[in-house]
Amino acid sequence: MAQLISNTKRLVSLDVFRGIAIASMILVNNPGSWKYIYPPLEHAPWHGCTPTDLIFPSFLFIVGVAMAFSFAKYTDDNRPDIKVYWRILRRGALLFGFGLLLAIFSPFLDLILKGAPIDFGKLRIMGVLQRISLAYMLASFAVLNLKRRLLWVLALILLIGYWAAMQLIPVPGYGAGNLSPEGNLAGYIDRLILGTHIFKGGPFDPEGLFSTLPAVVTVLFGYFTGAWLRIQAIKSRTSVNLAIFGLICVIIGHFWGLIFPINKQLWTSSYVVYTAGWALLLLALCYELIEVRRLKRLGFPLEVMGLNAIFLFVGSGLLARILNKTQIGVGEKAPSTYTWIYENLFASWAGAMNGSFFFAITTVLFWWVILYAMYRRRWFLKL
Repeated sequence: MAQLISNTKRLVSLDVFRGIAIASMILVNNPGSWKYIYPPLEHAPWHGCTPTDLIFPSFLFIVGVAMAFSFAKYTDDNRPDIKVYWRILRRGALLFGFGLLLAIFSPFLDLILKGAPIDFGKLRIMGVLQRISLAYMLASFAVLNLKRRLLWVLALILLIGYWAAMQLIPVPGYGAGNLSPEGNLAGYIDRLILGTHIFKGGPFDPEGLFSTLPAVVTVLFGYFTGAWLRIQAIKSRTSVNLAIFGLICVIIGHFWGLIFPINKQLWTSSYVVYTAGWALLLLALCYELIEVRRLKRLGFPLEVMGLNAIFLFVGSGLLARILNKTQIGVGEKAPSTYTWIYENLFASWAGAMNGSFFFAITTVLFWWVILYAMYRRRWFLKL
């Protein structure tokens, strides 16, 4: 009988996929200079999708796949007790807290180094980890309380409802169906609820509250995929089916984007479907290489990063902020440590553009060494 994933301890290909996602995020978040970035490593200015725009939804998709395995023991005959919900809330709160730590860390450094007071009135509340937190908690509660068919209905309601709301509900001063940064409904709701606590003061937050609702569907798509994988034989046919589903989603998302543009910053419904398709395609590749062909050594470097993804995201964010806020030399024109390293160790011999890229690659390698040392000691950050 063919082996099933549900009989294995861990889906290693998912750890590799997570490693690809976090390595890519560190790469695009740490250029030597934000003035010199190769186009594929930038987000789309507004509508559209670049390879960089696939990274964040891949994380949420992976959260959903993992959820299918961690919640597999809970059925209609074995319902979760209150402790399970407290664990979900605890994990969500920790993720949200880490996000707030990253938000306040730069102002805190300014307070320590320059004596500049922290303006709590402009402190951003939402962010990448905060969105993961909310999407994870909402999707978890839905998965634990709704049958699979109702979960599909919920996903469709959220996607179609978000589309209808963004197109039909008028925004004061802009009317209905305005998808500009200033006139879109999601941004208007963020300004109403969050006030000045949004990304750079407004006019919208790319990880805002209202646009988190379709992000929940990204997690649910991952959950549907994981639940399906659990009952599939570990063979190439499973990889092919994943790829077929992925292509279908990419095509549907593309054509939906003709009437409701693909837009990461608004997390549009077309973007949800389109990026889920690409996540399925990449998961299919990882699954085929790691689970079916057992080329685990090939994926090991990425597995190391995937097993400590949250630690890497938070740690790299804190270090980057420290390097940006400290200086080499004295005086107003003294460069930040970050800029000094880029200009003297990279741009000086590789040029501005290539130096910026090599700086980012070096950052990924630097953190890989740290994570490998943690891996050898079996140190894993578990929330």
